[in-house]
Order: sequence, then structure tokens, then C-alpha cells
Amino acid sequence: MSTLQQDWPEPVVRVQSLSNSDISKVPNRYVKPMSDRPSVGSSFPDGVNIPIIDLGGFTGRDDGADDIIRRVSEACREWGFFQVVNHGVSPELMDQAREVWREFFHLPMELKQAYANSPKTYEGYGSRLGVEKGAILDWSDYYFLHYLPLCLKDYNKWPALPASCREVINEYGKQLVMLAGRLMKILSVNLGLGEDYLQNAFGGEDIGACLRVNFYPKCPQPDLTLGLSSHSDPGGMTLLLPDNHVPGLQVRKDGNWITVKPAPHAFIVNIGDQIQILSNAIYKSVEHRVIVNSSKERVSLAFFYNPKSDIPIGPAKELVTPGNPAPYTPMTFDQYRLFIRTMGPQGKSHVDSLMSPR
Repeated sequence: MSTLQQDWPEPVVRVQSLSNSDISKVPNRYVKPMSDRPSVGSSFPDGVNIPIIDLGGFTGRDDGADDIIRRVSEACREWGFFQVVNHGVSPELMDQAREVWREFFHLPMELKQAYANSPKTYEGYGSRLGVEKGAILDWSDYYFLHYLPLCLKDYNKWPALPASCREVINEYGKQLVMLAGRLMKILSVNLGLGEDYLQNAFGGEDIGACLRVNFYPKCPQPDLTLGLSSHSDPGGMTLLLPDNHVPGLQVRKDGNWITVKPAPHAFIVNIGDQIQILSNAIYKSVEHRVIVNSSKERVSLAFFYNPKSDIPIGPAKELVTPGNPAPYTPMTFDQYRLFIRTMGPQGKSHVDSLMSPR
């Protein structure tokens, strides 16, 4: 696959500007094919939700911890998604992080434009994923930044406004790296591996972590478009801080779409393609998408915990058996994420394309 191009194939239009212009119809560039529209296809009953797991009892290998480990295992195998509460991250910090970013997106456009991104690194203020000319776009703007490794962490590429933004992001990233490390141990134990196996496969302490803040403006015709098209996350694990008022995330389950109902001060955790590959598909990275709203905007923070970019990732040899052979060709995360950065969200087509015939 070729390297990424230096600039976007067409002039970038900020979705927030479209929304603020009081248009009555969604421009054609954002209208999804009939089969991809949120109103198409059956959905789960309203009472169904992804599992909610209380991590408060996870202090060691006792009965409470064993129950948490079992519930996480079931969620990873059956859903690929779960929510965690009592996770150790300050609720006040979670609220601060969400609101400081909401304030950023409401700054004057010229201040935000100073951080406009390019497809070369995606860092900064953006409005599209993928560089395919003429592609149908999603109804969202975003901000993407690196937290780890330290050599990529550049405060100058983080917003200087609001005034507390950089300080809040820094502390938020620190606490989420700690939470992700705890979850990695649980995932490793559930696979029958040493508790540090997945962390070491990711590069030990030398891992990648980045943040994408999603801003979904009000949409005049939310039944025609999506805030984020269906995809599975290309990285290792995602910790999502959802909007605290407006639901929007949908997860694919048994061919249907379920709208996630966030618990107060919970993180939504999902398995990415890299852990699906390492687990030899015991854990599943699951398709998800975001719907939009005609009367309310949404803000969410997706924190991606990823392998070191140049380590080949393949199935753990301990999980490869005659009955469950390795279906994936090892590939570095740098090679892998070029796909989504070039083509944009494409369901599960990339991880599935790596499977060799059995």
C-alpha cells in the first residue's frame, strides 16, 4: 500500500458550519446509500444494552475479582463491547475533559482552523477520514492528537484554548493509560496467558496512545446520514467517554444494531482489530457506527490504546491449535492503519481481508 498523500483530495467543509447555516437538507455528499442508513434494518428492543461491569472489586484474585474476570471474558467473546464503572478515573476529570472539548468546538472557526489537519498524520482539527475523492462523508468534525509514545507527543499540536485544555488532556491521558493497563491484564488472564502477555506483545511500556474527540453537530435529516460510518477499530483497545446527555453509538449484534445506553461516568470499552488478531479471534472487534440527532449536538472522546507501531502483530502461538489455526498474516500496526487512513471506515473488511483460507 502506498504512503499517505500530503493533502485532502477536495476542499474541507466543516460539518459544524453546515449545521450552523440552518440548512434544511443534508448535502448529497453526506447522504448514505439506502442500505447504510440508520433507519434501515431491525434493531434490538429498547431494554437491551451492552454489559455493564463494576471494576470496584478488582483488587486481586479473590471471588470478586474472579467474577469480574469472567464477566469481562463473556463480554469480549459475545459482544466485543462493555461498559466499566468504578474504574478509578476521576468522575470530575471525565466531566472536565468532555466539557473542555465542547468549549473548543464552540470557539470561533478561525481559532480552530489554526489546527487544521492533513491526511499525512491526521493530527489536529479534521472533518473527514479517508482520502478517496468523491467519497460519501460522515456528519462529524473531530480533533486527533497523540499521547504516546513521547516522541510523537507534541503540545504545540494540542489546542491552546480553552486555557485548561492541555492540562486536562494530559491528566486524562495519564489516568486512561493506567486503566487500559489494568484491562489488558484481565484480557490476558482470560485468554489463559500470563497477565502481562498482551501488554508485552504491544511493546511493554513502549506503546501507542492517541485521542480522537468527535463532534457531531445537529443534523436536519438524521435518517439519511451517519456521524461515523460502520467500522471496527483498527487499534488495540478503545476507551470511549460518551456524551452525557445524548446517545448515538450503535453496536452490531447478531446482524442488528443496538443503541448503547451509557451508564453515568462509565467508559465504553471495545476490542480493536489488533487484540482480535492476537487472541486468534477468540475476542472479537465488532462493527459499530454513530447516529446523529436533529435537535442536539454530541461530543465523545475515543482514547485508543495501541501496539508500538513497528512490532509485527500476529496470533499468540499459545492460542493456535489444530482446531483453531492462525488465520492472520502478521503485520505491523503502522502497515495496518494505513488502510483506514486511506479508505476511511469500511466495516470489518480490513481485518477480514487478512484471513487466509482454512
